Amino acid sequence: MGFEKFGRKSFTAFTKTAKFVDFLLEGKIQGTVCKDCGAKYFPPRVDCAKCLSKNMDWFEMPGKGKLETFTTAYYAPLGFETDPPYTMGVVDFGGGLKLFARLAKDLKPEEIKVGLDVSVRPLKYEDGQISFEVIKA
Repeated sequence: MGFEKFGRKSFTAFTKTAKFVDFLLEGKIQGTVCKDCGAKYFPPRVDCAKCLSKNMDWFEMPGKGKLETFTTAYYAPLGFETDPPYTMGVVDFGGGLKLFARLAKDLKPEEIKVGLDVSVRPLKYEDGQISFEVIKA
């Protein structure tokens, strides 16, 4: 499958990390890791920003992290006009590995707080696009 299925609005059909979408369809959240220096990335990268190696591999993201910060958007850029309001957050998995993603709509505002134990799951939109979201662990 191509990258055109990723995200709420996809602007490209080809990327070297297109396998990321296949993993999401399999129910897996995958990042990339540099085989030379061990640096981990999410979203996935094909080149290591630390040592500039192209020797990358896939790894499964940890099952649980902590919500480090969050914000709620009441506006949206072109292509996302029907989405607001939505909450986005940064999840810290430890070891410098962080993820930026939307929080699931079924999370109640009073539940969302810094330090909340969360995990990440694939998300399939009604139009067939696929992404991922943060849920309460």
